[in-house]
Amino acid sequence: MITVGQQLPNATIHEFLEVATEGCSVGPNAFEVSKLTAGKKIVIFGLPGAFTPTCSAQHVPGYVAQYDAIKAKGVDEIWCLSVNDAFVMGAWGKDQKVNGKVRMMADGSGELTKKLGLELDLTARGLGVRSQRYLMIVDNGVVKHLAVEGPGKFEVSDAASALKAL
Repeated sequence: MITVGQQLPNATIHEFLEVATEGCSVGPNAFEVSKLTAGKKIVIFGLPGAFTPTCSAQHVPGYVAQYDAIKAKGVDEIWCLSVNDAFVMGAWGKDQKVNGKVRMMADGSGELTKKLGLELDLTARGLGVRSQRYLMIVDNGVVKHLAVEGPGKFEVSDAASALKAL
């Protein structure tokens, strides 16, 4: 598992964009983690899946509600990272009304999640390999804080925990 002080491994993740910008088309766009994190302070919260109970009722809404407070701590971006495809993450972001506050990043094949050592095998429950629930604070691609939830827990990866860690 990745630890504090280590550089994030490079991987390709995807984000569904509803508005085209220079270099980014409408729809799923691929991004290299190393390029996205360069020179930025980012709060990343990983979770098992889009539209799941705890993730939808508490995890994402907490970060949307605490957006201003987190940004006031010098954070450039907040990412929600899940082993789902970009279409699902885009739809979930719309449903959660993230409105650009939280980037809904798709790790569809689990490439980044596996390189981080944060995968969670839920195949016995019909969900395949997913991500553990965690909070990571990254500065210029280097992990500054990492808190991984215990099985079935939601105590150290919420927005309040991010504010304390910042």
